[in-house]
Amino acid sequence: MSILDISIARLDGTASTLGEITGGRPALLVNVASKCGLTPQYTALEQLQKDYEAQGFTVVGLPCNQFGGQEPGSSEEIEQFCSATYGVTFPMTEKIDVNGDDRHPIYAELTQTTDESGKTGDIQWNFEKFVISADGTVLRRFSPTVTPDDERVVGAVQSALG
Repeated sequence: MSILDISIARLDGTASTLGEITGGRPALLVNVASKCGLTPQYTALEQLQKDYEAQGFTVVGLPCNQFGGQEPGSSEEIEQFCSATYGVTFPMTEKIDVNGDDRHPIYAELTQTTDESGKTGDIQWNFEKFVISADGTVLRRFSPTVTPDDERVVGAVQSALG
């Protein structure tokens, strides 16, 4: 079973799979939060979406409230905040857990990937990033402090696009 076959609801609650949400395109998966010091990364995430969407790429935001309670809102509140504050147009999923006993199956797969420092396992904080290929292969993992416009992230996106 591919990571793309894993069920996850869209932010509006509609049942889906990761593959349906990505549209079978390479993607950057990011656990997001609205009240985090890293929340301004939404600006660069949206720019990445705009810069590469026409080439067959998408960002996917996966809201998570596990780090300091920094994503406390309802789905409607998250959508309103992201749209009004950052002009987010990329797809978002339901709020999920990325660590612990209730870790979403997508993150059970993603956390097996090694980051640039050689670390696997639990997500460190909000805005950890994973680049996946169109077939769902996890290509790269970036720590929360590596911004979406960092040349390493942009390079990984470009490589995923071929």
